[in-house]
Amino acid sequence: MTSVPSLAATVNQRVADALSAALPEAGAADPLLRRSDRADFQANGMLALAKKLKGNPRELASQVVGQLTGGDVIKEIEVSGPGFLNITVSDEAIVRTLAARAADDRLGVPYAENPGTTVIDYAQPNVAKEMHVGHLRSAVIGAAMVEILEFTGEKVIRRHHIGDWGTQFGMLIQYLIEHPHELDHKRDDASAEVSGEEAMSNLNRLYKASRALFDSDEEFKDRARRRVVDLQAGDEETLALWQRFVDESKVYFYSVFDKLDMEIRDADVVGESGYNAMLEETCRLLEESGVAVRSDGALCVFFDDVKGPDGNPTPLIVKKSNGGYGYAATDLSAIRDRVQGLGASSLLYVVDARQSLHFKMVFETARRAGWLGEDVEAVQLAFGTVLGKDGKPFKTREGETVRLVDLLDEAVDRATAVVREKSEKIGLTDAEIAENGSQVGIGAVKYADLSTSASRDYKFDLDQMVSLNGDTSVYIQYAYARIRSILRKAGDTAAPKAHPELPLATAERALGLHLDQFAETLEEAAAGYEPHKLAAYLYQLASLFTTFYDQCPVLKAEGGSEQIENRLFLCDLTARTLHRGMALLGIRTPERL
Repeated sequence: MTSVPSLAATVNQRVADALSAALPEAGAADPLLRRSDRADFQANGMLALAKKLKGNPRELASQVVGQLTGGDVIKEIEVSGPGFLNITVSDEAIVRTLAARAADDRLGVPYAENPGTTVIDYAQPNVAKEMHVGHLRSAVIGAAMVEILEFTGEKVIRRHHIGDWGTQFGMLIQYLIEHPHELDHKRDDASAEVSGEEAMSNLNRLYKASRALFDSDEEFKDRARRRVVDLQAGDEETLALWQRFVDESKVYFYSVFDKLDMEIRDADVVGESGYNAMLEETCRLLEESGVAVRSDGALCVFFDDVKGPDGNPTPLIVKKSNGGYGYAATDLSAIRDRVQGLGASSLLYVVDARQSLHFKMVFETARRAGWLGEDVEAVQLAFGTVLGKDGKPFKTREGETVRLVDLLDEAVDRATAVVREKSEKIGLTDAEIAENGSQVGIGAVKYADLSTSASRDYKFDLDQMVSLNGDTSVYIQYAYARIRSILRKAGDTAAPKAHPELPLATAERALGLHLDQFAETLEEAAAGYEPHKLAAYLYQLASLFTTFYDQCPVLKAEGGSEQIENRLFLCDLTARTLHRGMALLGIRTPERL
């Protein structure tokens, strides 16, 4: 693949070369080029340069214009205001650049120059517990970042750090020993696959029964606590029963992720238990190096800038005074494994913002211990809370946490109703309505999350999410389906073909210039771990296409066959860009809606 430089990059280089030629004493200077509503681009670098050289910015700008050779790229350039350069590119340059993008399967998106290895920690449900709305954002944001980073050429290793260890398993395992058939599937057809709902129903029933006994029976509570010791000691019978809980939970997890149209591979699921063998060594290394110290019997790491409400230092507890390991021991062991074992150059944690202090202390501890060197980046992609329409944390009417499965099912139901209503004109079958309803509903949920900056809270409003109007995935999916319909109608009578020699209408220029920004947008979204920037780009692309469609007849273009071909070319490249961009967000684009 040959990288296709954007028009912005080409113009920026031309202006930079003109700056160097006109003002050699300035050395290398940044033209500070950006998109503008006064022209296609505006260069503002002359102001800072004039200040540096103690000159008049308008005069300097005029000297730069004198050195600029437009060629086939720059059509017009004017000095405005205190020394800005307003630059308009030629229609020919727009179409030629887009044709180069269209000729490439990757739409001209280059691979990163120095790709590394990113271990991304996301989608972290808890064994034997139901997934709720709070699990949504880590899964959706993490999966999108996996796709975006891999597309740039980064080697990505997924890690699902599930909660599969801890004192609650003593209670669950002991109850199962005393009630050995509680995880059995009570049904006639024993050979049929276990459904996620069935698996969760079993786990819920067992959890509630064991918790009730634990709270009411002191002798059972003692037996359960001893069972925790057996589990941590690696007792074979205890581990075998623990594995049953993990396996049953995975059936449930995978069914939920399947609803989310998300692939979770078994090899990538490395829970808390996966680092057990490292915990003692992690603690020993921290203590021997002096990074961690004993405080009231616990092994702690202290920080000058982390204090509690009373003004006293709040430590990171690695090992508790009773000998138990804290979450920090597991997280630090995971860092050791991911850097030393997996060769990570970047660690990305898609975790709730409320855990920011914990990860700040964990990362600093790992740096003090030498496990995070200067060549390794560790980042928490912290996300906000999912809120209800009332702006409060999303709950059921009874005040309980919303089950993720219920939320997804409702989204699909709402979307299917919208698809069914609109399908009468195009004659979709019931099977197509069901499939499109699923793609639209799940896409609506994902897009609502991804179109918001991860750090912000957002309101979960299904009415808005499945709306055909506004910043929604449905709006983008319908734009894509409309283009596919146009291309089908064109059939064999006309094919997409670029015609650089043709003049472009205002709406065509706007659409073309935005199409040319796809690679730069992806680079920015990948570098800053900001999938919302890709979502914003796609929504604007769909909006610009709608304007183009309204103002520029495609199949009945007044300019004849060549203009029809050129507009079909713009349609086709827009559809390919929408399809690729939505796929990177984990959202499907139905061919007919």
